[in-house]
Amino acid sequence: MTSLDKPTEDAQQEQDSRAVTEAALFEAFGGVRGMVETVVPGLLFVSIYTINKDMHLAAIAALAVSLLLVVVRLAMKDTVKHAFSGVFGVAFGVVFAMMTGNAKDFYLPGMLYTLGLGFAYIITTLCGVPLIGLVLGPVFKENLSWRTRNPGRKKAYAKASWAWGLILLGKSAILFPLYWWADTTQLGWVLVALKIPPFLLAVWLTWVFLAKAPAPIDVFAEMEAEEAAEKEAKAARKEGAARHRREV
Repeated sequence: MTSLDKPTEDAQQEQDSRAVTEAALFEAFGGVRGMVETVVPGLLFVSIYTINKDMHLAAIAALAVSLLLVVVRLAMKDTVKHAFSGVFGVAFGVVFAMMTGNAKDFYLPGMLYTLGLGFAYIITTLCGVPLIGLVLGPVFKENLSWRTRNPGRKKAYAKASWAWGLILLGKSAILFPLYWWADTTQLGWVLVALKIPPFLLAVWLTWVFLAKAPAPIDVFAEMEAEEAAEKEAKAARKEGAARHRREV
């Protein structure tokens, strides 16, 4: 290898690492389709409520479209975890709104979830087990190896978790005052507007931190290699025993 080859190889490895990180984040967070599925029910609710102020119709329509998104994924034999999470979120919102008779309460479960998740990111990072690492570890096939065997990666996960936590808490700091002071339509449209941009910012920062971090340790490949080595050792022992018997 010449001195000119090494920078080229390093650049290629860095490019590959970025591509793998991007693909993993897309898988973990649902990609464009997942974002659309999180926005559509809330957008439909606030649109219908803005037009006719019918909370029941708006809530039923939002829940129906959430269920439809799940059915579409099932029909396409695609993963339904993101769509199912949307259904549960919308269902809780519908229940809250129906129970209280206040249309703004349709948004309350999601707001509380955002607030709690923001604190979870911060607290787990302070405890040395950043939440984003727990989420993405299985996606990168590294599980929890980053905690003790890959300090550079643990540091990147900590930075990403701080980013997620602060972004979600900042979003909550905007929404909760509006819950008390604004009307349902104002709160709804602000919620729709804040659905994707903070999420994209958090995902982008996660990608930046992880793309510069050391490569993940593939614990699944290690386990497979250990199993293969163990099988080879057993086969060698059997062959040795058989040879010994023949010699005796």
